[in-house]
Amino acid sequence: MKVLISDSLSDKAVEILEKAEGIECVFDPKITPEDLLKTIGEYDGLAVRSRTKVTAEVLAAGKKLKVVGRAGIGVDNIDLAAATKHGVIVMNTPGGNTTTTAEHAIAMMVSLARFIPQATASMKSGKWDKKSFEGVELTGKTLGIIGIGNIGSIVANRAQGLHMNVIAYDPFISEEAAEKMGIGLVDLDGLYKNADFISIHVPAIKETMDMINKDSIAKMKDGVRIVNCARGGIINEADLAEAIKSGKVAGAALDVFANEPPEEGNPVIGLDNVILTPHLGASTGEAQENVALAVSEQIADYLINGTVRNAINVPSVAGEVMAKLSPYITLAEKLGSFQGQLADGAVEEVTIEYSGDVTELDVAPVTISALKGLLTPAVGDNVNFVNAPSVAEDRGIKVIETKSSRAIDFASSVTVKIKTKSGESVVEGAIFGKTEPRLVRYNKFLLDAVTEGTLLVLHNNDKPGVIGEVGTVLGEGGVNIASLHLSRQVVGGESVSIWSIDSEPKADVLGKLKKISNVISAEVISL
Repeated sequence: MKVLISDSLSDKAVEILEKAEGIECVFDPKITPEDLLKTIGEYDGLAVRSRTKVTAEVLAAGKKLKVVGRAGIGVDNIDLAAATKHGVIVMNTPGGNTTTTAEHAIAMMVSLARFIPQATASMKSGKWDKKSFEGVELTGKTLGIIGIGNIGSIVANRAQGLHMNVIAYDPFISEEAAEKMGIGLVDLDGLYKNADFISIHVPAIKETMDMINKDSIAKMKDGVRIVNCARGGIINEADLAEAIKSGKVAGAALDVFANEPPEEGNPVIGLDNVILTPHLGASTGEAQENVALAVSEQIADYLINGTVRNAINVPSVAGEVMAKLSPYITLAEKLGSFQGQLADGAVEEVTIEYSGDVTELDVAPVTISALKGLLTPAVGDNVNFVNAPSVAEDRGIKVIETKSSRAIDFASSVTVKIKTKSGESVVEGAIFGKTEPRLVRYNKFLLDAVTEGTLLVLHNNDKPGVIGEVGTVLGEGGVNIASLHLSRQVVGGESVSIWSIDSEPKADVLGKLKKISNVISAEVISL
């Protein structure tokens, strides 16, 4: 079997694959996209970092390709949907660079507080200027962390060692779990109001893009300092630049940018109070060695022994079992994602219930799939089919798996129920035909809804004209409707509708939908 390493990995990582019995390793870290497309059909495995783009076209051409391994966490450069379609396992290496990235965030914060890069540049230009670089102490200051995952929790621990008061916003962590870490859990507005420093550690998903903008900055303390070593695009760079110029924000330290490298004329580049590094969060010898060794070992172990570790798009299941479980694994992940995107507050408990024929199978991988779907909206690439249970445990989420004998209208069904402080939410799904997942119940409403693409989930009072007005607003906003599924219990009561739409409505369109008379709520999710 042949494995291509198409990005720069350590010599030891190359050595692991070269020494693996039955594997031929080709190391070509400068291969062009054109040559990759021409030659990928020869390979059983592909090891990449962030340079190589594993597109749908590449995956279609990889007729022998069985596994793609990413040396790192983020898999933005890999088309996961296409990989799954072609039966290619995608692995990452979570944990290999978490400490390194957390340390970089701390280093950026310290540098920001004491003007270290600016003072260094001043001295190298021949000056001895002490007055221009009067900083602030970290001791006694409040650090607000947005996102307490693997990296955010390490940042919190290090900041506590500096005698900082640490508060955090994370809708997917329980108060009990935060309390164990010595962190005060607050809402986002509370964090903005009280934090002297803000460090961002959330994935780049729809809900987090542009979350730091002129409106959120207006809620922050005067003189706040902001650190972003997570993902580009979470901060609106133009709004940040204006806030720094006005003095609202005292400074910022950025390791990631909306466009990398930043485009010419980026408004934050020339500001004296901004510290910049070129996406160095994971750039230490130890981290690069760790992730490179891990991905090589994982690829070799899968190709030789069939062992799946840290897979993003498939749980570790024997082939003959996977044939039976695959539709339910897909269904459970979609149900979990549905709940995760609509959850009102931190999830405290999740129950996955199985009914019908599926109860005769080993459903452990299906449960893990539901957890992965539930956690991904908050955790992003840090959660996969291997670590989902431990991520749930770390966040204080109680997981219950049950098999039910209750009567159902389908051969099998999977139900995902979550509990938050706001109450309970229940979704049930079934497989139509042999492989098509469908949503058949949302709380008290029976449905027959598709579970893919962009969905508008609408709650409204059952009054004439609501559906027509919603359709008009969508049409005027350039949003095409693919299908519509309605449900109500009693005439004139509350009803639910799920609209399958071809594109995501812009913010102003969604705002108009929410203002329609008799509309209770309108949320857009992606499955």
